[in-house]
Amino acid sequence: MHNQDQKLIFELSTTGRIGYSLPEMDVPEIALDGLLPEGYLRLEEPELPEVSELDIMRHYTALSRRNHGVDSGFYPLGSCTMKYNPKINENVARFNGFAHVHPLQDESSVQGALELLYDLQQHLIEITGMDEVTLQPAAGAHGEWTGLMLIRAYHEANGDFKRTKVIVPDSAHGTNPASATIAGFETITVKSTEDGLVDLDDLRKVVGEDTAALMLTNPNTLGLFEEHILEIGDIIHEAGGKVYYDGANLNAVLSKARPGDMGFDVVHLNLHKTFTGPHGGGGPGSGPVGVKADLIPFLPKPIISKRGEEYVLEYDRPQSIGRVKPYYGNFGINVRAYTYIRSMGPDGLKAVTEYAVLNANYMMRRLAAYYDLPFDKHCKHEFVLSGRRQKKLGVRTLDIAKRLLDFGYHPPTIYFPLNVEECIMIEPTETESKETLDAFCDIMIQIAKEAEENPEIVQEAPHTTVVGRLDETTAARKPVLRYQKI
Repeated sequence: MHNQDQKLIFELSTTGRIGYSLPEMDVPEIALDGLLPEGYLRLEEPELPEVSELDIMRHYTALSRRNHGVDSGFYPLGSCTMKYNPKINENVARFNGFAHVHPLQDESSVQGALELLYDLQQHLIEITGMDEVTLQPAAGAHGEWTGLMLIRAYHEANGDFKRTKVIVPDSAHGTNPASATIAGFETITVKSTEDGLVDLDDLRKVVGEDTAALMLTNPNTLGLFEEHILEIGDIIHEAGGKVYYDGANLNAVLSKARPGDMGFDVVHLNLHKTFTGPHGGGGPGSGPVGVKADLIPFLPKPIISKRGEEYVLEYDRPQSIGRVKPYYGNFGINVRAYTYIRSMGPDGLKAVTEYAVLNANYMMRRLAAYYDLPFDKHCKHEFVLSGRRQKKLGVRTLDIAKRLLDFGYHPPTIYFPLNVEECIMIEPTETESKETLDAFCDIMIQIAKEAEENPEIVQEAPHTTVVGRLDETTAARKPVLRYQKI
């Protein structure tokens, strides 16, 4: 257990202690008087903590031990693929030739970087079954918005301005309707069946001449593969709309099935998830978008192309929606993803899918006797449980999540998707061993038994963390902002 009384960095401060060493200034100092508007110049030195290098290293190391991360423990956050990132990817991204590339260098001096990006595009084209890819979008939701803007540009180029609605399943990621709204569309919800799949009858009711697109994740957010995916695509295409693939769950079908072969027109990928770039903490991310041939003219410019033996940035794209991210996108994440794809190869990517699906089904069957299983069928990369049984005993899903903290586990996603009561969404990913899966399952089983025999210990959890149970609602609505002057 960690020291519960760790001091703030300001409390460690002692006047005169220095934890850094800077070279002597080799340029003349410039007086700022008159250069900046009055009121923008600091009148006093900033009150920064004064600590030794040793103190600051120990301070932040101690803080890191209190945090959850994939490197420090199992992170079964459903729908977010928080899996291990091989360190070779980090090493390659730090190569001087990649890390020190300046975005304003002439194309002739960055041919290696452009070749890598071009080659990455070709790999993603093959993996998705699309005809062209842009690497510009900076994250998944950014890729969603970019894809929808491409669809919008396509319809408008054809003089079809009546297509103002985007259909989204009720189990979709929350970013889907948000991205549609930001892109200027109205969101229409399509229901799911009792089997957790798109209700085809309801889809036929909501589709029409005003349908711009359907946004779909396959496997869906419940971890289930849409069995009627070809028919779903036909329904949308017959109405003149486009079918958009949310690539958040691509690790469930890598080298097994391709969105382009399922009938999708647009796809975004999360390189910072499926292809092992760092994920979490606000970024960085990468959300490339792939399209079928009829949408290529609208891709963000510049497009990275190959002319003979030279790699170039094409700007002459009159129908392009324009830039969506400066320079080459999040280049370092693209390098990491490229390293991962090349090191894994086709057989390795196929194994990713096989182990992701195997791990999820193994855990689901182990836990099905202790929690309700809303969809009793084979899942893909993730699965959902329901805490309805525990709720009858006075233990909510939130309590179960808090109790997991006592055992050092980051909780799974809870209360999502919304169409499952007391939902617990678990994604083990392909990178975890059977021993890790069994250890987590053992704790989940223990918590289920505690809910029956000693519910108070679950209801009052966590007991061993630095901070006890928080009132999340009040914390989110009424944040406390405090500055302490030392």
